[in-house]
Amino acid sequence: MLKIGVIIPALNPDDKLITLIQDIISTRSLEKIIEHIIIIDDGSDTAHQQIFQQLLKLSLPNLTLLHHKTNLGKGAALKTGFSYVQHNFPALNGIATMDSDGQHTVAALSSCLDKFGLNPNQLVIGVRHFTNAIPFRSQFGNILTSNLVRLLTHQNISDTQTGLRVIPMDYTAELINFPGDRFEFEFDMLLQAKKYNIQVVEQPIPTVYLDGNSSSHFRVIRDSIAIYARFFKFAASGFFSFIIDIGLFYLVLFLIGNHILNSILIATVVSRVLSSTVNYAINHHVVFNHAGHQTFLKYGCLFIVQMIASGFFTNALTTLFPVTNSQLMPTMAKVIVDFILFIISYQVQRDFIFKEVPQHV
Repeated sequence: MLKIGVIIPALNPDDKLITLIQDIISTRSLEKIIEHIIIIDDGSDTAHQQIFQQLLKLSLPNLTLLHHKTNLGKGAALKTGFSYVQHNFPALNGIATMDSDGQHTVAALSSCLDKFGLNPNQLVIGVRHFTNAIPFRSQFGNILTSNLVRLLTHQNISDTQTGLRVIPMDYTAELINFPGDRFEFEFDMLLQAKKYNIQVVEQPIPTVYLDGNSSSHFRVIRDSIAIYARFFKFAASGFFSFIIDIGLFYLVLFLIGNHILNSILIATVVSRVLSSTVNYAINHHVVFNHAGHQTFLKYGCLFIVQMIASGFFTNALTTLFPVTNSQLMPTMAKVIVDFILFIISYQVQRDFIFKEVPQHV
């Protein structure tokens, strides 16, 4: 028999949270599945404490209310709930997470639990169908994060920001140690699933947005920056190395001239050796957090191929233009070539050089 715990983070909730709990408790099909419900008050203000008091007055034996003195973030609230379940209900098959604002219905929860029951080792997410009626910031954010997940992990996830999820119990033990305490935590949960051999599967659910999603506590700028930090770090690493590469390339051409093929190749080798050393160090320790000497050998092979390709295509592109006696034209050609190589390089580094070794949970 499937046994599930339900975790609901709440910040300044309204009556919809009470309605949600009552609906879960009164649904017969969930009686033997839902073992316990944990609500985390993530630093709600005094005006909203009455909601939690009303929940306590229900005197439900399978309901626990946990409090954060201050607002720590949705990720921190989820981790608090995961820790509580791990210590008090270790025999559960998984944990379902829901939002407190009425966006997730009991019917949606039931459909996700049904899919999870087919394979309790998979991560089930309830995905919404986005239409023009959905608030723009929700659509825009989901499009960006979905494309980013596809870029970073090769996974096609249509709704990366859904809070309705059913998570394998073993995976929650790992999630407790994940960095990030706000909305980026849920995003990282999807990014890292492949590393732990967790398959992410989708379950369509009704799309419910009340009052234009005004109850959402998502901070568009700050939380978006935290979510996109992984790719930002790689882009910053690449841009920093790019400045070194282009600067040295231009300087070497200025010193030795660029009238023959060898001058471009020499400038490419000199600039690429230093810039690639910097790029490897940053990506190795900061972007992909990967240890080991094998990555250096793999990166060395990529470096050689990329350097030859950069020199060859930069020279080929330069010869297409009549003006070749200045340093500007080869430099512009190199910018175009290296931008294309940057995109290819990211894919290679992610999938082959700094590829995560799957861990069993």
